[in-house]
Amino acid sequence: MEYVQEQVTTLHDLTGRIPDAPPDRTAVVVPMTDAEFGSRTADRVLSALETVSPNRVVIPLRAPSDSVGAVHDWLSGFDLPLSLLWCSNPRSEALLDDHGLTGPAGKGRDVWLALGVAAADSDFVVCHDADTKTYDPSIVPRLIAPLDDGFSFTKGYYARVEENRLYGRLFRLFYAPLVRTLRRADDGRILDYLGAFRYALAGEFGMTADLATGMRVERDWGLEVGTLGGAFEHAGFDGSAQVDLGRYEHDHRGVAGPGGLSSMSEGVGAALFRVCENHGVTPAYETLPERYRDTARRFVRQYAADAAFNGLTYDSAAERAQVETYAEAVRPPDGHEIHAVLPAWDDVDIDPDEVLEATRPILSERH
Repeated sequence: MEYVQEQVTTLHDLTGRIPDAPPDRTAVVVPMTDAEFGSRTADRVLSALETVSPNRVVIPLRAPSDSVGAVHDWLSGFDLPLSLLWCSNPRSEALLDDHGLTGPAGKGRDVWLALGVAAADSDFVVCHDADTKTYDPSIVPRLIAPLDDGFSFTKGYYARVEENRLYGRLFRLFYAPLVRTLRRADDGRILDYLGAFRYALAGEFGMTADLATGMRVERDWGLEVGTLGGAFEHAGFDGSAQVDLGRYEHDHRGVAGPGGLSSMSEGVGAALFRVCENHGVTPAYETLPERYRDTARRFVRQYAADAAFNGLTYDSAAERAQVETYAEAVRPPDGHEIHAVLPAWDDVDIDPDEVLEATRPILSERH
């Protein structure tokens, strides 16, 4: 067991203690799609949240109209102060259009809608996914306790070891070696910050309500990286902490196909480069793909050694093949940031009550 401190404050689980924290001042945002509806994993997450007793739970939902009624009925069965936001509701699209926020839909946009609602009547906001098979009620207090102690931003970290193998592939094989490659060529503080988190792509994070409404948000798969960029601007090293959440098991994604890791790497890469450029770092894009490959191949050798040391299954050839796939995402962002990134809630004139009304589920007559 180690207790090493990083460039951001690192809070370890050394004793198994669940810290004191104020759930009654906290809103929990749990983004969902219809794929999670009714699953054993999502059911376990929401049942655990019942024991936490947060001030509010906000569910930003992306689902077709013919699924919304069933999702609404399922969620109504939980003893939670729950607000369901149907983010693919035509009324929510119209609301955003009316305020000049037309752009692609995605997880980040859904979370952005939820942040304004969540921060309206809570001091703290925690966001986590609904696909965590090992979800534990201690996650929320672990993420909010540092916020009640003066920090502005918290980020979870954990081990992704499942089925006798290493997961967390997008972080291990794309984000981490790419950031290290960038740091070798530039000494920007933003790169130090992006590289300081043990699991930068974790979907579990907490923030003060002020930070939730003060940061810009990436619309899609770049959500977690964009959140780090906003946290760097508003909280910095001194206001940020990372929190040990133990060992996690998530649903797994394939590499290819819509919503696969390859597509996600494009969003993560674009968000990373936007954050870098916004903070004065201009990568040498012409040589970056090959330099990334060199670094990532070294990571593969290191992970192979770690896996062998622990008796885990490790397919080095498959990991190197993923590196080649991810290298295709090492390219400049397209420059259409106005469409890719949503402004801070503080910079728009939308009221959270407007969002609640616009995202209210449209239910059939039987409801």
